[in-house]
Amino acid sequence: MKLFDVYPLYNVTPVKAEGAYVWDKEGDKYLDLYGGHGVISIGHTHPHYKATLENQLSKIAFYSNAIQNPLQQELADKLGELSGCADTHELFLCSTGAEANENAIKVASFYNKKSRVIAFKNGFHGRTSAAVSVTDNPKIIAPVNAHNPVTILPLNDVELVKSEIAKGDVTAVIVEPIQGVGGLDQPTTEFLQAVRKITKENNVCLILDEVQSGYGRSGKFFAHQHHGVQADIIPMAKGMGNGFPIGGVLIAKHIESWYGMLGTTFGGSHLACAAGIAVLDVMKQENLMQNVQEINTYFKEQVADLPNVKQIKGQGLMLGLELTYEVAELRKKLIYDYKIFTGGASNKNLLRILPPLNVTKTDIDVFIKALKELL
Repeated sequence: MKLFDVYPLYNVTPVKAEGAYVWDKEGDKYLDLYGGHGVISIGHTHPHYKATLENQLSKIAFYSNAIQNPLQQELADKLGELSGCADTHELFLCSTGAEANENAIKVASFYNKKSRVIAFKNGFHGRTSAAVSVTDNPKIIAPVNAHNPVTILPLNDVELVKSEIAKGDVTAVIVEPIQGVGGLDQPTTEFLQAVRKITKENNVCLILDEVQSGYGRSGKFFAHQHHGVQADIIPMAKGMGNGFPIGGVLIAKHIESWYGMLGTTFGGSHLACAAGIAVLDVMKQENLMQNVQEINTYFKEQVADLPNVKQIKGQGLMLGLELTYEVAELRKKLIYDYKIFTGGASNKNLLRILPPLNVTKTDIDVFIKALKELL
């Protein structure tokens, strides 16, 4: 059977991985500064992560959410402690970022009985029905998804948000604290704080999409914590399981749950929870958010004087180098000639950097040496 052809593929076949490196079937070693779209948070095959999953797999890997699973509560407790959200939010577990955003939008609509969502230019929130409808990419919105009531506004225009909310039918405002696919643009602190005030005054839910920017990637647990705002709903996923499919939604305590409101088959399974717990353990034990801050400073120092770099975008280890030309060929050279994985974005001039949170200065030096030769 032929695979349904939707992915343009580089001619690399990884067969082994450790830390910030992967090896292909030929035995060549690659520096991974992309982590599979920012999924690898604590490094490939981390010993604690590997041991935790193997131990859980030898006991029970899965059963449905119709039974007691104490691992879910352990995960919630550790997540609440590390994120600082224990007293303000509750956790719903699912499997992907799109599913997290889908449920976030659904919860908002259940809560205030409204339907229209405000989203923003260059935002990306997933490919399922509601999630893709609030994504600013008409090419991936099928006709069946195009009927959801959504208004996409330019980022950082408070007055436009205010005028749309004044119409009375808005259920939620959804925004990424750092845009991923869109090119690492960010809402300003003034904008987010103003939107938070407006949404509170009008009983509109503020959804801060932390699917990619969360879990320590920005140097704080959630990127929106740099701005001093609190979300009603926080979808998250990518770094949550270090490669194991797990997602979640943090839902503010003033939003009441009821049986059957949300549901999932695979979300919160024993094995998924074990992966999630292992990630939080390593983040805490190895002080990875501090490492993110230190490597961010070092990275910016090293790239500051490189030629053809217009600006450095993003925060923490969710970074982008915007060049004076398109980066597609540069990425190919980095992969094939220098054995380094990087990412792209809808901004064709942006080279995206999403390494594991425990990446080292030595790893960054390998990348800088290659860039100096290529740029």
